[in-house]
Amino acid sequence: MTDDIKAKLGEYRDSIDNIDAALIYMLSERFKVTEKVGLFKKEYDLPPADPSREQKQIERLRELAKSAKLDPDFSEKFINFVIEEVIRNHKKIRKG
Repeated sequence: MTDDIKAKLGEYRDSIDNIDAALIYMLSERFKVTEKVGLFKKEYDLPPADPSREQKQIERLRELAKSAKLDPDFSEKFINFVIEEVIRNHKKIRKG
Protein backbone atom coordinates (compact mmCIF):
# COMPACT_ATOMS: atom_id res chain seq x y z
CA MET A 1 0.00 0.00 0.00
CA THR A 2 1.42 3.38 -0.99
CA ASP A 3 1.70 6.35 1.32
CA ASP A 4 -1.02 8.17 -0.66
CA ILE A 5 -3.41 5.26 -0.24
CA LYS A 6 -2.62 5.00 3.48
CA ALA A 7 -3.18 8.73 3.91
CA LYS A 8 -6.52 8.69 2.08
CA LEU A 9 -7.67 5.65 4.06
CA GLY A 10 -6.61 7.44 7.25
CA GLU A 11 -8.72 10.48 6.27
CA TYR A 12 -11.77 8.29 5.71
CA ARG A 13 -11.23 6.52 9.00
CA ASP A 14 -10.83 9.81 10.87
CA SER A 15 -14.19 10.93 9.45
CA ILE A 16 -15.79 7.65 10.48
CA ASP A 17 -14.36 8.05 13.99
CA ASN A 18 -15.84 11.57 14.25
CA ILE A 19 -19.24 10.36 13.04
CA ASP A 20 -19.17 7.45 15.52
CA ALA A 21 -18.41 9.87 18.35
CA ALA A 22 -21.31 12.10 17.29
CA LEU A 23 -23.65 9.08 17.19
CA ILE A 24 -22.66 8.09 20.73
CA TYR A 25 -23.25 11.61 22.06
CA MET A 26 -26.60 11.84 20.25
CA LEU A 27 -27.69 8.49 21.69
CA SER A 28 -26.61 9.65 25.12
CA GLU A 29 -28.76 12.78 24.80
CA ARG A 30 -31.70 10.71 23.54
CA PHE A 31 -31.47 8.34 26.50
CA LYS A 32 -31.29 11.25 28.96
CA VAL A 33 -34.64 12.45 27.62
CA THR A 34 -36.19 8.98 27.54
CA GLU A 35 -35.14 8.54 31.17
CA LYS A 36 -37.19 11.64 31.99
CA VAL A 37 -40.09 10.10 30.08
CA GLY A 38 -39.68 6.91 32.12
CA LEU A 39 -39.83 8.86 35.38
CA PHE A 40 -42.88 10.76 34.12
CA LYS A 41 -44.59 7.51 33.16
CA LYS A 42 -43.84 6.07 36.59
CA GLU A 43 -45.24 9.15 38.34
CA TYR A 44 -48.49 8.96 36.37
CA ASP A 45 -48.68 5.16 36.25
CA LEU A 46 -48.40 5.02 32.47
CA PRO A 47 -47.25 1.82 30.72
CA PRO A 48 -43.56 1.52 29.77
CA ALA A 49 -44.42 0.87 26.12
CA ASP A 50 -46.62 2.81 23.72
CA PRO A 51 -47.05 0.61 20.63
CA SER A 52 -48.96 3.29 18.70
CA ARG A 53 -46.20 5.87 19.24
CA GLU A 54 -43.52 3.32 18.46
CA GLN A 55 -45.17 2.36 15.17
CA LYS A 56 -45.48 6.01 14.15
CA GLN A 57 -41.80 6.53 14.95
CA ILE A 58 -40.79 3.51 12.87
CA GLU A 59 -42.84 4.73 9.91
CA ARG A 60 -41.47 8.27 10.24
CA LEU A 61 -37.88 7.08 10.45
CA ARG A 62 -38.31 4.72 7.50
CA GLU A 63 -39.39 7.73 5.44
CA LEU A 64 -36.46 9.78 6.70
CA ALA A 65 -34.13 6.92 5.82
CA LYS A 66 -35.48 6.82 2.29
CA SER A 67 -34.94 10.54 1.83
CA ALA A 68 -31.42 10.18 3.26
CA LYS A 69 -30.71 7.27 0.91
CA LEU A 70 -30.29 4.90 3.85
CA ASP A 71 -31.75 1.42 3.79
CA PRO A 72 -35.15 1.75 5.55
CA ASP A 73 -34.91 -1.86 6.77
CA PHE A 74 -31.64 -1.03 8.50
CA SER A 75 -33.15 2.10 10.06
CA GLU A 76 -36.10 0.07 11.32
CA LYS A 77 -33.82 -2.54 12.88
CA PHE A 78 -31.80 0.22 14.51
CA ILE A 79 -34.80 2.11 15.94
CA ASN A 80 -36.37 -1.15 17.13
CA PHE A 81 -33.19 -1.87 19.06
CA VAL A 82 -33.30 1.62 20.59
CA ILE A 83 -37.01 1.32 21.43
CA GLU A 84 -36.45 -2.07 23.10
CA GLU A 85 -33.70 -0.55 25.22
CA VAL A 86 -35.90 2.41 26.17
CA ILE A 87 -38.75 0.10 27.20
CA ARG A 88 -36.33 -2.02 29.22
CA ASN A 89 -35.13 1.12 30.99
CA HIS A 90 -38.71 2.29 31.61
CA LYS A 91 -39.54 -1.06 33.20
CA LYS A 92 -36.45 -0.77 35.37
CA ILE A 93 -37.45 2.76 36.43
CA ARG A 94 -40.98 1.54 37.20
CA LYS A 95 -39.61 -1.14 39.54
CA GLY A 96 -37.61 1.47 41.37
